[in-house]
Amino acid sequence: MKAATIDRYGPPEIVQVRDVPTPEPKEDEVLIQIYAASVTSGDWRLRTATFPDGMGLLARLAMGVFRPRNAVLGNDLSGVVVQTGSKVTRFKVGDRVIAQCGAGGGAHAEYCCLPESGAIALMPANLSFEQAGAMGFGGGTAVHFLKKARLKAGEKLLVNGASGSVGSALVEIGKAMGAEVTAVCSGANAEMVRALGADHVVDYTQTSYTEGGQSFDVVADTVGTTSYAEAKRVLNQGGRFLAILGNIAAMLGLARGDKAMGHSIIGGVAEESAENLAELTRLAEAGKFTPALDLVVPLEQAVEAHRRVETGRKRGNVVLTMPVLHATQSSS
Repeated sequence: MKAATIDRYGPPEIVQVRDVPTPEPKEDEVLIQIYAASVTSGDWRLRTATFPDGMGLLARLAMGVFRPRNAVLGNDLSGVVVQTGSKVTRFKVGDRVIAQCGAGGGAHAEYCCLPESGAIALMPANLSFEQAGAMGFGGGTAVHFLKKARLKAGEKLLVNGASGSVGSALVEIGKAMGAEVTAVCSGANAEMVRALGADHVVDYTQTSYTEGGQSFDVVADTVGTTSYAEAKRVLNQGGRFLAILGNIAAMLGLARGDKAMGHSIIGGVAEESAENLAELTRLAEAGKFTPALDLVVPLEQAVEAHRRVETGRKRGNVVLTMPVLHATQSSS
């Protein structure tokens, strides 16, 4: 099978599309023929060994000290189950699915094997493979953190970095949960985030979100350009700061908010689960979540996809499409 691979840490140009063995499912696994897969900021971090403050050594030990332990990146995918292990009961051949591969990666390829107990769910019937292939990273992160924040209808949510894959998902899902959403992004992306449902937009190139006289119940930082120290100035009593791209203290749950104000700092790694993906499917089928697409290119143009992600200026998601999808579209 074809796969986009890396054999060292470095720039987008190190990504090479080459032939690798097609995996064989174990008795509790499904073999998925991948139709589309997203390229995320997580893939950029793994490709370049660029990790949050304080996480470098731990991440290198986990991912490979001198070179990547896993040659094929990619976490999110959409595709079709083409083979099942003898003990699989949740899925059958022909099922359209969305899935997340976890830290091991493997989605930037024509096939992957995943345990049926993993983060796999049936694909929303009203989304394209390209859209569905971008659900897990942004949408899954948004669902995880908004659940941990216990966001309630009527609360005020501010999303810093609202035009990226995680930020755009937070805008949509926050609105679906009944929040009043303020999006922080550049003026060039204001129309996009309003179309996703943002009630208010702050152009960070013109002003700080702390200067508008507004206060919020939840402040979510998706890009690491703000902090609790800054956000606490606009957090209401009982407010929550979501350190989605935080330092090691936030990642390990060691950061603490202002006790007198009842503030909490929520960090860590987003849980990948079939439950969260199923929730995203329900939102998508209800018309409340459609992943925003910035760039869709075939697997052979994986370098271009990585370049776009590395700019930090993508609007929504970057997606790789696989040969099977092109063949299906050509025959229809």
